[in-house]
Amino acid sequence: MNIQIFGKSKCFDTKKAQRWFKERRIKFQDIDVVKYGMSRGELMSVKSCVGLDALIDEKASGAEILKYLAYDEDKFEKLLEDQTMLKTPVVRNGKKATVGYCPEVWATWE
Repeated sequence: MNIQIFGKSKCFDTKKAQRWFKERRIKFQDIDVVKYGMSRGELMSVKSCVGLDALIDEKASGAEILKYLAYDEDKFEKLLEDQTMLKTPVVRNGKKATVGYCPEVWATWE
């Protein structure tokens, strides 16, 4: 497995996800999405797995503007530009991905 956890340093669910993988001794790469961000390709890959709406953190400051954008491509570009609006953690395993705390899905990954 090649696990990547994209999260925010103060996100409770990100910390829970990291703990879940540590407890099972599964190595992962921890990436601060605010500091380093996701590339266009990484974000596109996650979007194709979970859908655009799942990526949006409704509680993030500035996220309400996404409701007023008519096209998904515009919403995607805005998320790529300001990744503080991403719901975290985003956990990737190759072509598979989850958004949020999803241990029931991670348990099926091999």
